Formats: sequence, C-alpha cells, structure tokens
Amino acid sequence: MKCLLVFSVVIAASAASVVRYSGLDKYPETEEYRTYKEGDRYFYLPNDEGTMTLVDAEEPVDMDDINSLVRNAMDNGYWLYTRANPTTPQFLYLDNQASVISSNFDSSKVTVVIAHGWNGHGNHRMNKMLTEAFLEDDDVNVIIIDWSSVATRNYIAARRGTAAVGRGLGQFISWMVEAGFLSYSKIHLVGFSLGAHLVGNAGRVTGSAVTRITALDPAAPLWGRDNERLNPNDARYVEVIHTDINLLGWADPIGDADFYPNGGAYMPGCSLNNKCSHDRAYKYMASSIRHNHFLANECNSLRDARRNNCHGTPPAHMGNSDLNKSRPGIFRVNTGRYYPF
Repeated sequence: MKCLLVFSVVIAASAASVVRYSGLDKYPETEEYRTYKEGDRYFYLPNDEGTMTLVDAEEPVDMDDINSLVRNAMDNGYWLYTRANPTTPQFLYLDNQASVISSNFDSSKVTVVIAHGWNGHGNHRMNKMLTEAFLEDDDVNVIIIDWSSVATRNYIAARRGTAAVGRGLGQFISWMVEAGFLSYSKIHLVGFSLGAHLVGNAGRVTGSAVTRITALDPAAPLWGRDNERLNPNDARYVEVIHTDINLLGWADPIGDADFYPNGGAYMPGCSLNNKCSHDRAYKYMASSIRHNHFLANECNSLRDARRNNCHGTPPAHMGNSDLNKSRPGIFRVNTGRYYPF
C-alpha cells in the first residue's frame, strides 16, 4: 500500500489562525485545506526561489523605507536584451535619452517588458527563460525590470510596494513613448505573481494604451480587497494564465481572457510542490512562445474549467507572442508533464 505523508503547522492558538501546509499533491478542495485564505493572519508562502516562508499579515512595515525605494522610477533597473546582446544586458535610464540611443534598442521593433515576483531579481531564471524564448521567436527588444530592492523584502513589504513600482514602470514606458523611442501599439507587458499586478499598474499609468498584458498566475495572498490589483482595463488586451489557484495564484477570472490549464491547479508533474504549479505559468508561457501549441477550449464558467467540461470551438491559443490577440473568455487546455508540456 502506498503511503501518503501529510504534515501541518499550527501557528496560532485560535482556530481562525490555524494554517496548514499540505505535502499532498491533491487534497480536498475545501477552505479547511487551503494554505492561505483571505483574512488569515499567518500563512506559509514560497518565494520566487522556492523557500517556504512564514508570513504574518500584520507584521509592521516601514512604509517610509518602502516609499523611499519606490518614489523615484529611476531607481528601478531596466535591463535591455536584443539579438545583438542576448545574454549581457544594456542598462536604460529614465530621462536619459543617451542610454537608449547608445544601446541596441530598436524603435521599429516590438518591445516586451518582463517583471519578476517576490524575491525575484534581474537574473532570475524566469527572466532568462522568457528572454531566450522571445528572442528566439522574433527580433524584438526585451526589457527586464529589476525591482529586487523592494521584491527581496518580506512579503508584506514587497506586496505593499508592488503597485508603486508598477506606476514607476508606467512612467518609464510613457517617457519612452514621449521621447519617440516606443509606440504603445508595440508593447507587450509580461508579469509573474506579484509582477502581474505590477505590470497591471504600469498599463494603467499609460491610460491602458499598451497593446497586451500577459499575467502569469497573479499573486493572490492579500490582494482580495485591493483595487490596485490587475484588472482587464489595464491594457487593450489582458490575458491571464492561472496555474495554482488553490494557494499562490488568483482564482477568479481577472482579465479579458483567462486560461486555466489543467483546471488551474495541480499541474501534471508537480507532485508535492505548490510552487512547482505556480512556476508552471512562466514555463508554459516560454514553451508557447516557441511552439504556440496550447490549444484551449472555451468554457461557459470557471466551474466548467475546473471540471474539464469545456467544448467551445474554435480553440484559442494560450500564451504565445501574438501582439494582436483579442479573443475574450474563459478557457481550459490540458498539458503534459514535461517540457514542452
């Protein structure tokens, strides 16, 4: 007989504050077994490096310190990659036209901007994977926003600084457009986890003029009542890929098009690891850019997406690099266990 191991961590005396972290690949989908639910004070979250961290939602945050880090959009790092420099970044600076003119940035090409999540950084594996995929697919400009000065703080601080960093990115994009380096019609913003809400705020600053946002499993914890979270009005087209809706990722539809691969949770090949399912969002995205092979059926509801009861045709492509996608709806696609999935 196969054995299953379940362990729980009790982190407060009251029943309302009990949070469990389950080592099961699948468990009953009830509130009792969710590692995080809205209103919990204590919960465990894995950061972008996969380390499980205890979070206290009421932990004091030095907002003067956070505000000092996000007050000036010039303090974020804007790392440019092109086919001429695919692995070594060139650095662009807000209000510094010379930094753009002397770089390999090409105004005639599409520009993809990528934002990491909690405890991420410019050299995070997600950034590298997506940059390689976009440059292999097409001759584009890729800009990585390195907001690690905020993202590497505790979750509460990083989460509270996300929207302001996003507004700084929006300011940078607007400056690039006003200076004649960019056109809103050629901008694709891609954000993972907290980075999904970040790029949503960036799009909002531009008056939702950017063409496309792709949100990769937008972070859920502590965003439930926040009007600064991602919404479908942040760009001309907002696509969301949900891969861990039972723990780390936002569960409900939140974009123009919401894709729920494998129902939105328990990704194939991710036994015993919620972080693996969360990370599948950017791995599916990278694979879709290269192969454009995820054909999803439209669903009548999220409930149908969860139950694999979606039969709408023709199928819609999940992910990819198509800047002119426009089809709205809720969709499901079933994937494989191993790359390219």
